[in-house]
Amino acid sequence: MREDTKVSNYSKFDSQLLTTFISSLYITGILASLIASSVTRALGRKVSILIGGVAFLAGSALGVCAFNIYMLIFGRLLLGVGIGFGNQSVPLYLSEMTTPKYRGTFNIGFQLCAAIGLLSANLLNCTQKIKGGWGWRISLAMAAAPASILTIGASDWWYRYSFSNHINDSSR
Repeated sequence: MREDTKVSNYSKFDSQLLTTFISSLYITGILASLIASSVTRALGRKVSILIGGVAFLAGSALGVCAFNIYMLIFGRLLLGVGIGFGNQSVPLYLSEMTTPKYRGTFNIGFQLCAAIGLLSANLLNCTQKIKGGWGWRISLAMAAAPASILTIGASDWWYRYSFSNHINDSSR
């Protein structure tokens, strides 16, 4: 077997569209985290987490359902907004809500969960031999799990519902 020494792996995928696809999440994440600090200061931590969770969910859904590269790029932009808002406001919220004794544990737990999510998505991307070439769609769909946790955790409806039912049950 003869190797092709003229083609480098670094220039094999020389496409501006592919570069835009990959970098869109990171650039949007940086910009969103800068905006998120002002939003968090003005509207509060929960609203900022909710904005990040909803953007994260929408980006995941758009990425899974994408039928062209432009939908994928827009989905990655929304994922970047979700990551930017989440990485800015969640550690701040966790630091304020936990006792000083467990503050570091909770913040490291958040970072550990993010790292496990990245690792599992990358491992899934390595298995592109999933039947029908669905590996990348499954990887994008996995983003819905932390997005759902952020969105449900930041919204108060479940707390109010369970708390009001608890009060009504105890009055009987």
